[in-house]
Amino acid sequence: MAKDSVIVLSGGMDSVTLLHDCKDSIALAVSFDYGSNHNAREIECARRQTEMLGIEHLVIPLEFMGRYFRSSLLSGADAIPEGNYDDDNMKSTVVPFRNGIMLSIACGLAESRGLRHVLIANHGGDHAIYPDCRAGFIDAMSRAMSEGTYDGIDIHAPYTGITKGDIARRGAALGVDYSLTYSCYKGGEKHCGECGTCRERKEAFADAGLTDPTLYGR
Repeated sequence: MAKDSVIVLSGGMDSVTLLHDCKDSIALAVSFDYGSNHNAREIECARRQTEMLGIEHLVIPLEFMGRYFRSSLLSGADAIPEGNYDDDNMKSTVVPFRNGIMLSIACGLAESRGLRHVLIANHGGDHAIYPDCRAGFIDAMSRAMSEGTYDGIDIHAPYTGITKGDIARRGAALGVDYSLTYSCYKGGEKHCGECGTCRERKEAFADAGLTDPTLYGR
């Protein structure tokens, strides 16, 4: 299989699963340091995963997002609300147009290196709260990228219509070690267990019928 893709890799469950799922086609993984509470821990997980698979890994700094954008995800652990993703207060964790910005940069990297596809691991559970994870956005962004590049670069987002539990099952079948991934929006040494992404992580393992290897503070 040709190595014709770049993956947007956070270091969380979903993107790490996609990394392993599509490893034979991935020429480059890119992570973005945009100032979120959990960036450092996620990026370290991304680094370890790419090292294990022998895939080149870039970390691109986007300090301007942390400086100028408004989101509780950029404002320290105490700003992160606790609750489920369907709770209204979780909207404060949205980083405006984050995926649009990251996909644009990944597209530029792909064109610079002669690659054809950009991989992203958005999934069905993201749709309720994150506009830039929905199928309509991904399709529109893919069309824009194709129109704006000589080689017609597009987005491959195979998890758009499935759940995080489905992703966990897929990862287990691939042998992904989920203890080497990180999700918590508070960014502590242990996952807090109560923020939206921690709750979603717990539910995914339960839904998949898998033992959760995550260390939680509570």
